[in-house]
Amino acid sequence: MLRQFLSKLPRKSGKSDSPELARSNSCTTAGSTPQTHRSNSLNSGSVRPCAAKRTSSAVFPASVVAGIEPLLPFKDVPNSEKMNLFVSKVSLCCVTFDFTDPAKSSIEKDVKRQTLLELLDFVASGSVRFSEPAILAMCRMCAVNLFRVFPPNYRSSVSNGAENDDDEPMFDPAWPHLQIVYDLLLKFITSSCLDAKLAKKYIDHSFILRLLDLFDSEDPRERECLKTILHRVYGKFMVHRPFIRKAISNIFYRFVFETERHNGIAELLEIFGSIISGFALPLKEEHKIFLWRVLIPLHKPKTLGVYFQQLSYCVTQFIEKEPKLSSTVIRGLLKYWPITNSQKEVMFLGELEEILEAINMVEFQRVMVPLFWRIGCCINSFHFQVAERALFFWNNDQIVNLIAHNRHVILPVILPFLEKNAQNHWNQAVLNLTLNVRKIFMEMDDVLFMSCHTHFKEEEAKLSILAEKRKEAWERLENAASLQPITGNTAVLVTPLATSIAC
Repeated sequence: MLRQFLSKLPRKSGKSDSPELARSNSCTTAGSTPQTHRSNSLNSGSVRPCAAKRTSSAVFPASVVAGIEPLLPFKDVPNSEKMNLFVSKVSLCCVTFDFTDPAKSSIEKDVKRQTLLELLDFVASGSVRFSEPAILAMCRMCAVNLFRVFPPNYRSSVSNGAENDDDEPMFDPAWPHLQIVYDLLLKFITSSCLDAKLAKKYIDHSFILRLLDLFDSEDPRERECLKTILHRVYGKFMVHRPFIRKAISNIFYRFVFETERHNGIAELLEIFGSIISGFALPLKEEHKIFLWRVLIPLHKPKTLGVYFQQLSYCVTQFIEKEPKLSSTVIRGLLKYWPITNSQKEVMFLGELEEILEAINMVEFQRVMVPLFWRIGCCINSFHFQVAERALFFWNNDQIVNLIAHNRHVILPVILPFLEKNAQNHWNQAVLNLTLNVRKIFMEMDDVLFMSCHTHFKEEEAKLSILAEKRKEAWERLENAASLQPITGNTAVLVTPLATSIAC
């Protein structure tokens, strides 16, 4: 069947039509009538001889205009005709297929695959500078093949928002075909034969937005390809850099404040990590706002573990660029501190340790009181991993040095938490670490430690006396209430539960 309608195509002619005409007839959009004809022609399995000319123009529109058969090898045409042949071959690849059924249109799929591989080799060779019609045809072909709407995530809807870390990623059946298109787009963008000033008209804001939409793909291989391509686009098209940053920020905003569901947050943060490392100093206000309004709130979603490594890298990049931002970051972490999620608490403590390794003394002193109050709460956590991770701070020489210089402020804050652990924590490893920290403080300043310890004992005695007085008052009230008969709707006095929330 394929040979039947390929035989109807015109062969190479002596001269070709104008590039503008070829450009206007290269790859039609997905919703246009010629696109529908192409799909129907390739999937129907039959071609009527009386409509051979119409069919060939629908399947290969640019090849008819250029007067070159799209299946000709590049080596068989002179350099002056290679761009026309390139447009013809790209137009051939605008036909889309259903890859859920491997046996359907297998011959046509193979022809398209071979053509894509030939285009990939041609673009990689960098032998001819790309013309404007070729750039347009290439962008349209990528749009037809790559830009698509993903079906609803069935697993997410079933789980009602619960995390499904054990679920295997879903792989697109068309990936072997899509991978070649992605490789072709990457080679095309990075080619030295592509003029960025000319290409920016077609690789425009609309193209970039649709490229960003693909990051929600469930196929990790596709997201990895997109990450590389978007990074190259950011590097080559300087005029689009502010727009790309803003568009990615909008994805983060929608993820944090609306959906809390997106498959490509880790990859987008990885891109931003390399972007941040290239920021010039001093940092612009726009970049600082991104840190406070985007990166810090990204600590809030429950799926933090999926992208925590990339997020932490972005934050540390900011601090390395401008160390005075460390106190801002610490305040943000304290604001979004996870009270009921132990795994997230461990991650937060790990990030805090990285920040404290790079913080200067002035910034540390601005946040040390609320910071060590929160660390103290973690030390008293009944989840042994949280308590253990908080006590590991004293294994870091840089942090111990900061504490030593500010021990008169920090020790009175942290000692009550240490004493509480030493008295009644259930985990032996946490208990041993607590005693080691107490020993560090004693060796650091024995006089200060004894003074703080004495003050702690006095406060404990006062609290014990107050608790005893409250207990006696309740007992008197209960005795008085027990002597009164219960009649009608008289309220009954009950003993309140002794509850206290320390952290």
